[in-house]
Amino acid sequence: MNDVYTNRRNPKQLIMIGGGIVVIVTVAIIAFFLLTGDSKEKTLKEYYSLLSEHKYEEMYTYLSEDSQTKYSKEDFVKRNQNIYDGIEASQIEIVIDSKEDQTLKYNVKMNTIAGEINFENQTTFSGDKINWDDSNIFPDLKNDYKVRIVEDDASRGRILDRNGKVLAGQGDAYSVGLVRGKLNGENDYTKLAELLGLTKEGIQKTMSASWIKDDSFVPLKTISKSDASLENALLKIPGVKLTTTSVRSYPYGEATSHMIGYMQKVTAEDLEKHKGEGYDENSYIGRSGIESAYEKDLKGKDGVAIYIVDAEGERIKTLANQEKENGKDITLTIDITLQNNLYKSFEKDKSASVAMNPENGEVLALVSTPTFDSNDFILGMSTSKWDSLNNDKDKPLSNRFKSSWVPGSTMKPLTGAIGLNTKSLDSSKDFGAAMKWQKDSSWGSYFVTTLHAPNPNNLKNALVYSDNVYFAKAALSIGKDNLIKGYKDMKIGEDIPFELSLNKSQYTSGDFKDDIQVADSGYGQGQILMNPVQMASIYGAFVNDGKMMTPHIIKSTESKVWSEAFSKATADEIKNDLIGVIGDSNGTAHSFYHNGLTLAGKTGTGEIKASQDDNSGTEIGWFTVMTTDSLKPIVISTMVEDVKGRGGSGYVVDHMKQPFDSYLK
Repeated sequence: MNDVYTNRRNPKQLIMIGGGIVVIVTVAIIAFFLLTGDSKEKTLKEYYSLLSEHKYEEMYTYLSEDSQTKYSKEDFVKRNQNIYDGIEASQIEIVIDSKEDQTLKYNVKMNTIAGEINFENQTTFSGDKINWDDSNIFPDLKNDYKVRIVEDDASRGRILDRNGKVLAGQGDAYSVGLVRGKLNGENDYTKLAELLGLTKEGIQKTMSASWIKDDSFVPLKTISKSDASLENALLKIPGVKLTTTSVRSYPYGEATSHMIGYMQKVTAEDLEKHKGEGYDENSYIGRSGIESAYEKDLKGKDGVAIYIVDAEGERIKTLANQEKENGKDITLTIDITLQNNLYKSFEKDKSASVAMNPENGEVLALVSTPTFDSNDFILGMSTSKWDSLNNDKDKPLSNRFKSSWVPGSTMKPLTGAIGLNTKSLDSSKDFGAAMKWQKDSSWGSYFVTTLHAPNPNNLKNALVYSDNVYFAKAALSIGKDNLIKGYKDMKIGEDIPFELSLNKSQYTSGDFKDDIQVADSGYGQGQILMNPVQMASIYGAFVNDGKMMTPHIIKSTESKVWSEAFSKATADEIKNDLIGVIGDSNGTAHSFYHNGLTLAGKTGTGEIKASQDDNSGTEIGWFTVMTTDSLKPIVISTMVEDVKGRGGSGYVVDHMKQPFDSYLK
């Protein structure tokens, strides 16, 4: 018995060992599944991480041997690249839901051109490799199915004048193209290039594309429908075809171009800057003016749908759908008739005109000449046309209402108003008539000169006759500190709060260096520069109880007081003096007198020359005119370059009559 016991294991001991074996095996099985499960998760997460980086070739290495047998690397890469790049998939994320043997279930989320796509999916494994087929991309996708993208282009918002007239909107043009099968070889390429402003080499390159068949229409350029002679010449060339296409159109062309701006095809820089905003290589973008400033509002949002279709093209499942949102219309405060008339009056000049309602700051016209035609940019400007605009000595691409200019005598009412407002100038004081004056001998050979020296030489007469000497003396009497305070009250030197970018006005480029500069500033010389929009706003204060209104060009913008620049008493006194500039037979703008209509205004001639003795300098002519009752409140300020020898500011006065009279009627 003892041998038996000796040779036999204790039953309890055997059970314990057996129990130990079971525990060890169970732990090993659990560890195996945990390790293999973690491996599958790791594989799947790494696969999707590579997908986020569009590394399709590296993704292929994660496929099982059986999957790689079914799908070549080339086919796999092409299939994934076409779909994911086509829908512009980004920010791809997965969340593992559950694990069952060789299967992982998970949720996929990604951003696309049609918005977010979110779906549940599952993947089976062979070991730690993915058993891949097309359903790994989308659950409903099969080998012979395709992913389709359908775009619904949003309409760009229109730009309208205050009365609803279209300043920028949709119009028709001709798309000029070639049908290869009907061409006379390349024999007519040279002639066609000349007509379209292209090059023969450019046409040859376009026509060499591999997709072109004999009956394909190959577009070359878009042209206006208004040029009948060009249309006829093109249609005489064998193989040329004209089809109607929709384009951005500017009905008033040159009259509104600096204000409305223009559009151009996007550049690579635009696409990078506006990534994710719905632009592609065929998009157009606002490049200047209102088109640029309100690009986001005008553009709208294109509709996009992503769906799966079967082999017959039938829709199987919609993956994402973004409804289109048409761009918003922008209504301006502009009166296009006044805008057009001001343009026509000064189209042969280098000028800027600003018309404004002094009671609410609405800009009624905003003109810069010479100019360009916004339609040329949308149709595709030829190199020769672009070069001619850039090389034109009159600089038609320069926006003159954006710039600041020497104001000349238009600054005199502002000097007088500062003196009255700070009580540093007695308007009745006779400063003494003098055609030539200097403060003292410390000025050396420098004298202030004038063309008119009225007697008595008080504020009113000095404004009516436009006496330089009076305002030089007045500026010194007012003093530098009071002048600076007055300039600041008129916001000179500050950013101009306007929907379009404008250059600041300035009263000095640094500090007043001496009494000569202070004196010269009094009559609009020195270092003073004035922006025409701000000039109109300041003059508007003379007929608006001293309140400068914030200029605005968008109709929906709330009217606000920019500055209470002058007291009502000061504004009224200057206004009455400016009525004399037009109403008095000796006034510098008396030729603008209207019987039965009380107008106020001021002329000015800004001199640009190297020294006082320089006779080769140029002159800038100004005229600002205002109605003085509220029946039809308006102030128009116009600046014209190079008026020397053309009548000076009188040239501006004469050319202002037609647009002003037309507006009042």
